[in-house]
Amino acid sequence: MGKRRRVEERRSKRRPAVTGGVIAGAVVVGAGLGVWALYGGGAAADEGSAAAANGKQVPRVRADAPSAAEAKSTAARFLTQWQRGDVAGAAAATDDSAAATALLTGYTKDAHVTGVGLAAGKPHGAKVPFSVKGTVKYKGVSKPLSYTSALTVVRNPKNGKAQVDWHASVVHPDLQDGDRLVTGESGTPPVKALDSKGGELTAARYPSLEPVLDGLREKYGKKAGGKAGVELQVVRGKASKAKKASDKTLLELSQGTPGTVRTTLSPTLQAAAEQQVAKKARSSVVVLRPSTGEILAVANAGHGFNTAFNGSLAPGSTMKVITSSLLIEKDLASADEKHPCPKTFTYGGWKFHNDDDFEITGGTFKASFARSCNTAFISQAPELDDDSLTKQAQQVFGLSMDNWAIGVPSFDGRVPVQSAAQKAASLIGQGGVRMNPLNMASVAATVKAGTFHQPYLVAPSVDDRKLATASRTMSASTLGQLRELMNYTAAAGTAAEAMSGLGPDYGAKTGSAEVDNQDKPNGWFTAYRGDLAAAGVVQAGGHGGDTAGPIVASLLRMGG
Repeated sequence: MGKRRRVEERRSKRRPAVTGGVIAGAVVVGAGLGVWALYGGGAAADEGSAAAANGKQVPRVRADAPSAAEAKSTAARFLTQWQRGDVAGAAAATDDSAAATALLTGYTKDAHVTGVGLAAGKPHGAKVPFSVKGTVKYKGVSKPLSYTSALTVVRNPKNGKAQVDWHASVVHPDLQDGDRLVTGESGTPPVKALDSKGGELTAARYPSLEPVLDGLREKYGKKAGGKAGVELQVVRGKASKAKKASDKTLLELSQGTPGTVRTTLSPTLQAAAEQQVAKKARSSVVVLRPSTGEILAVANAGHGFNTAFNGSLAPGSTMKVITSSLLIEKDLASADEKHPCPKTFTYGGWKFHNDDDFEITGGTFKASFARSCNTAFISQAPELDDDSLTKQAQQVFGLSMDNWAIGVPSFDGRVPVQSAAQKAASLIGQGGVRMNPLNMASVAATVKAGTFHQPYLVAPSVDDRKLATASRTMSASTLGQLRELMNYTAAAGTAAEAMSGLGPDYGAKTGSAEVDNQDKPNGWFTAYRGDLAAAGVVQAGGHGGDTAGPIVASLLRMGG
């Protein structure tokens, strides 16, 4: 029922078949034997001997890119042999015959796919798309299977042959290297997920919830009283699990009986979050209730990976909320006192700049925070220990300890101990710091509530799990100043345009995080209003106030 993924709880953060020898008569690139002849003839001509050396012919290994003809013939050879059930022949056409043999054998043996027909599409350079049709049969139950995939032909540097660049995704696009396809009784019964009002949550209605529903099934399927069905699944390997990927159902041959799991999601906010991220490519957002930690909405523009919960991205200047609390506690800054904001500041051999090299002469720390002055924070690096920021994130904001248990897999943020220039970069959300919208929404919620409440999607009473806690809270003075900084930023700083009309009980912080080989930075925005807190990111979107800001503000506006 539905799709699901397997990932260990708190980490964070696709099936079987071909029948041997059966050919469905599908059209493959070229005719089988004719293509083989073309491949063989071309290869023989291309891999001839080089010029003589000392009277002897020296074999020459080709290093050029495969020609269009080679790509076409190599793809035809591979697809023809796979369709015939000749696993050895198909694997020989790849650059990793051992891995190809194992997966193609499992396609028939473990996935129970029979009657396979393969049809090549129009090549795009060295990439050849193709369609797959077959039937999955298991213990008297059968169902047709069809999907599209693609392969890429490369030149093997060892022997100069044109071969299929082998990856598990060639067999099925949902497979990652090391994964398997398996048909059988699903180990985990399906679940019927409910919102906070008792309505059913489905991926059809809320596309962003597909990975969340997978995680709920993985965590609660066996505890919710359901009965497993028969499914074709992607069973994840170790490498995929390390990337927080869950097992995934590709085809349901017979339905199981679902159990029921109630979540904290608000149907109104969830629907609105889905609509908002649909307006911005590569956007993600999370909405929390600061007083409890309940997750009210989670949405991603791309529905394959749950960036909102499992993303690991540099948070840019939104990290200055945590850094500011640290500087205020250590008497290195005070909201209304003068604070340096030079054009540049050098530390650890790196020269750090402000956006457009602006400077604030004689300004307060509040002014530097509201305008997001990098050097105002970098300049304090010499006064901090290498582990100061790490401890602040862990002890006050409950981050970077890998102990959140929200009900589905999630990544709890990373604030590593760093030194020299990397330590300085961490203060402004770069360096080794990594976060996602869930983490940064929690940061805003902590400021609003005055203490850390671990976010959760399923109430801990459902399975008696223990929620993470922070070891201490900020002093009243520090908390008051931090709220003042965020309030001023929402009213008159970089977040003012997005937060217009939402005051006075509000606060916000914008952020932009530079990413290698990316023209535009990732835009971040974290804010609170009343008993709502939210954070969002638009990857490669630009400044956070212009990109993620409107998404977050629109959801906070619904809080009344």
